Amino acid sequence: RMACLAKVGSQFAQCNILGSKGMLSQITRRGFACLAVLAAVIAGTPLPGASAQDFPNRSITLLVGLAPGGVTDLMARLYAQAVSSILGQTVVVENRPAASGAVAAAALQKAAPDGYTLLIFSGAQHATTPAITPSVAYDPVKGAQPVALVFNFAGVVAVPADSTAKSIAELVALSKSKPGGLNFGSPGIGTPSHLAAAKLMAVTGMKAQFVHYKGGAPMMTDLVASRLDVAWPSAPSARAFLESGRIKAIAIDGVRRSKAAPNAPTLQEAGFGDVSVANWFGVAAAPGTPPAIIAKLNAAFAEASRDPVLIQKVEEQGLTVTTSTPDELGKAMAKEADEIRALVKKLGLAQ
Repeated sequence: RMACLAKVGSQFAQCNILGSKGMLSQITRRGFACLAVLAAVIAGTPLPGASAQDFPNRSITLLVGLAPGGVTDLMARLYAQAVSSILGQTVVVENRPAASGAVAAAALQKAAPDGYTLLIFSGAQHATTPAITPSVAYDPVKGAQPVALVFNFAGVVAVPADSTAKSIAELVALSKSKPGGLNFGSPGIGTPSHLAAAKLMAVTGMKAQFVHYKGGAPMMTDLVASRLDVAWPSAPSARAFLESGRIKAIAIDGVRRSKAAPNAPTLQEAGFGDVSVANWFGVAAAPGTPPAIIAKLNAAFAEASRDPVLIQKVEEQGLTVTTSTPDELGKAMAKEADEIRALVKKLGLAQ
């Protein structure tokens, strides 16, 4: 690239730039090619091949759309450390916790397509935010270049310790016997838990009314105190309560059973596999990032997903490590966007 820029300078130096009408004719075809390179540099456009060849040659930013200290943030830092070692460049985690991840997603969509800005995101949340608020500044599919799936999140269909329900079938029966139905706790309108619960209610005919909270912590407080009949917390937030016997799990929304509640079947085992919304998390780059760079990033995250230390730390949080090709993640993103859009419309949540 530098040689090309030098060639441009040489060509222009040979011209009487101020007075010669034949200036451009004196620039060789090589010079025109180099002018194109110069224009690309000025515009900030990545050069295929050249930019991919030495990628990465500086630090990479991994955006997180949620606050520090949560499960997503913790996973981002685990993967950042592993990928840093693999690529030989620092991966810096940057939290942008606002608007349910929309600020971080919009930043990715506007970022230079050079592979140096990435986003770790929840498949469900990434699709839900623009479905509910179409005015947000990102597209859930076109606004991100898929890199790889990284881990699966698990949820728990949980009831208070003194509940008589021991299965989803018994929970449905209880809802029909209780005047007014059940109080179903949700950590917030439009959250994956809320949408999954709504699908469960529609499929089973469960009679219930939602009680929405501003986060999972107050919801868990009321579930433990039996002020809620049922809730759908994340496996990490429910683990301590399950292990202490303060709540019971009647089903696990995940790819496998929970160590904290080994007797509770997965939704798939219970016959409700279609109820779940996306419980996967992925990593994406800015739209338009060259395929060669995407391939390098995908290989790095795939290698990180095979690291025994990382796997152990992820599983300690009740999560499951996974990986995929960019194409597989892209298909999952498109599928989730379509399904969430339809569900949000059905529930009348769009603003």
